[in-house]
Amino acid sequence: MSPQKRKHGFGLLFVATALLAGALGYWAVNRYLGFADVPLAGLDAGDSVRVERGDSFARVLDKLHEAGIPAGQRVEWQLLARQLGAAGKLQVGEYALDPGTTPRQLLLRMREGKVISHRITIVEGWNMRELRAALARAQPLEHETAQLDDAALMAALGQPGVHPEGRFLPETYVYTRGDSDLDVLGRARAAMAEALDAAWESRVPGLPLRSKEEALVLASIVEKETGIAEERPRIAGVFVRRLELGMKLQTDPTVIYGMGEQYAGNIRRADLATDTPYNTYTRPGLPPTPIAMPGAAALQAATHPAQGDALYFVAVGDGSGRHVFTRSLAEHQAAVREYLQRYRQQRRQAQ
Repeated sequence: MSPQKRKHGFGLLFVATALLAGALGYWAVNRYLGFADVPLAGLDAGDSVRVERGDSFARVLDKLHEAGIPAGQRVEWQLLARQLGAAGKLQVGEYALDPGTTPRQLLLRMREGKVISHRITIVEGWNMRELRAALARAQPLEHETAQLDDAALMAALGQPGVHPEGRFLPETYVYTRGDSDLDVLGRARAAMAEALDAAWESRVPGLPLRSKEEALVLASIVEKETGIAEERPRIAGVFVRRLELGMKLQTDPTVIYGMGEQYAGNIRRADLATDTPYNTYTRPGLPPTPIAMPGAAALQAATHPAQGDALYFVAVGDGSGRHVFTRSLAEHQAAVREYLQRYRQQRRQAQ
């Protein structure tokens, strides 16, 4: 073969090799891109995968397979993880595997620690029994307090000897798998301490309250008396004026709290006359502890009560939850009669 033909043959071989390499590269790029941005198969709503401390990337891929994602394409997973800077940097936690999720999206979530978050809401006006029951139902929260009584629970929170009622701020708290009910309670306790401190520091001068602890007790009563936001300062004002005058507070929610599990949904005259540490019909002043979890608005109402001259209030009785505020006992008794008349009329209509 002549040198010229040999040179021509080498040229054709080089071109063919280059074309083949280009084709293979194009195929590889397309395959890679087709993998990275195509939704994963085998996913159902609610699926998730957990990355635990010490998991290798290979172990995470095994877990994805166990979660329903077809096996294979491990090379593509590894290449994508390197490109995204996720290899060796997957954060511990639980990650959603929602239908439509792509490998790129999933690895970015894992690299950035965008774990599934769960929520629990502490409702304004709940008592400690209701709060503990809600925590016991919450999933996937770890339950560390089930065997602790209230005293042991508060000791575990670093508050030995403190009564737990009213110590946890009603809010929605976000947690992730692996968190415990003790974690949530610790955050709620700290949030209440901060909110109470803020309310007490900004309180109006001259309140008949000796401490922020008494403000917390008053706020819990206000919380139980009304769900109407604009009424809270007015109701707090009534109780503040009663305390100033040495009048008994005479508030039903404290009686109910003192009855405990004996309360069956209705207060009788005998209950109002039965003395307990929480019966504000038989005892003057504030009860010894809060009776519920007051929200931030109730704390503000207790420390910033509305001015006025009302010493009494009673429900309107029209289903709105609102109250009639009066200055004298005679006016109050007339409002009570109107309430009872509406109540009886509604019962007759219901029957």
